[in-house]
Amino acid sequence: MDTDTGRDTADGPGAMARPAPPGTPPTLPVTTRLALPIDAPAIAAVHQASRQATMPYLPPQRRTHEEVTRWIREIVLPQCHTFVATRGPELLGYAAVQGDLLDQLYLRPDVRRAGIGTLLLAEARRHRPDGLSLHVFQLNADARAFYAHHGFRVVAIHDGRANMENLPELTLRWTPAPEPLFPRGTP
Repeated sequence: MDTDTGRDTADGPGAMARPAPPGTPPTLPVTTRLALPIDAPAIAAVHQASRQATMPYLPPQRRTHEEVTRWIREIVLPQCHTFVATRGPELLGYAAVQGDLLDQLYLRPDVRRAGIGTLLLAEARRHRPDGLSLHVFQLNADARAFYAHHGFRVVAIHDGRANMENLPELTLRWTPAPEPLFPRGTP
């Protein structure tokens, strides 16, 4: 398990976009797509900025931007189904799914609580409709609240011996609700 990545930073529950003041030109919509190798430097920048802003309890980052970019390009993109959220040319966040593990979900700190984490999580769920698991540091209260709001439940508690930071973490799981059974003849 590689938790040196600082897993599971996301926007908060009930996130809503704030309306622009009158007279403000309209902004481009946020869209999602599969990540491309050319996105690696921007994904690395989001990863590093998010980790630094949202997890101050972690030790200082030891890896350079170039090293994180190489990790994204050579490890994350080839091994994970990775989605990015963009607004025009700006990369706002990313989510990486490996098997049924949501291994990464990071947002630029300046776009948190605008529904972008929810959008990326929805892409991950579409990719893994039978369920997702993830690991989150116990200290990451914002991420824990975000995932609880989206139906994830604690399935295991770990003391931190298995991650590079030696911080206690939780394993969370989302399993879709069963489809309701309607009586025959019900429209």
